[in-house]
Amino acid sequence: MTNAVELHQVRYRASRTFEIGNLDLNVRSGSIYGFLGPNGSGKTTTMRLALGLLRPLSGRITVLGDEIPANAPRVLARVGYVPEQPHLDPTLTVRESLRFQAAFYATWDWPRAEQLLRQFDLEERNTFGRLSKGQKGKLMTLLALAQRPELLVLDEPTDGLDPVVRRDVLSALLDYVSQHQATVFISSHLVHELERICDWIGVMDNGRLITEVPMDRFKNGIKRLRVADAPPTVADAPFVILARERANGRVETWVVRDWEPAMAAYFETVGAALNDVIDLDLEEGFVELLRTFRAPRG
Repeated sequence: MTNAVELHQVRYRASRTFEIGNLDLNVRSGSIYGFLGPNGSGKTTTMRLALGLLRPLSGRITVLGDEIPANAPRVLARVGYVPEQPHLDPTLTVRESLRFQAAFYATWDWPRAEQLLRQFDLEERNTFGRLSKGQKGKLMTLLALAQRPELLVLDEPTDGLDPVVRRDVLSALLDYVSQHQATVFISSHLVHELERICDWIGVMDNGRLITEVPMDRFKNGIKRLRVADAPPTVADAPFVILARERANGRVETWVVRDWEPAMAAYFETVGAALNDVIDLDLEEGFVELLRTFRAPRG
């Protein structure tokens, strides 16, 4: 099994104004797959479809080798899930929440749960409803990790948490992955956070997957170029032009995708000169992709 999560030609209509159409998405086994996209792009809907919490209109979904939603109970026994909104009973204490969760998982790891309880400095007698947002985030992460899952599906797990809490949560997550070779499917608005931990990246907007590539290829393949004497139109370029703007006089600024150093020779063939190649970080590349995707065609 090469993919822990596969969506093939999946269609889902959430409302009259939003749908996911013919979505193909693959999360490789053993990877940390970062799922980027603005609010309302379809990230949460896609994750819920993958877990069998929503039913597609058409298409095929497999998770950990099993069909979804047909085999959802068997799959979910092997998945740790942290939803965007906490879903625990607010009247249960931290200790009662652990016992409740443990009852559903034969793989529950009590020593690991107790270790994380101390590491996260959670007071076991406090009720869930009285915990701070950061404490709730820690408890939700604890519950997911103590299940000893093969797959972690994390929907904005650090959204709204302060930097110290985010560091604690991500540290525990990475420790678990390194020890158990688990797969992680994680969405986040914090682009730099994903840049540090992910080896694959998928970008979603308006119900469509714009790109899905290894992180190093995404970061190394998107560049800002300074080009002099560029022709008005460009044909047969070996890269994808995401944006093209005039800078000063004869010089233009291009943002390109799928760049490789050997492509610099292309500019001589069209009578232009490549003056500079500038690296972009993940956030800049993400913004340029969205801007191009949303630009009017033609």
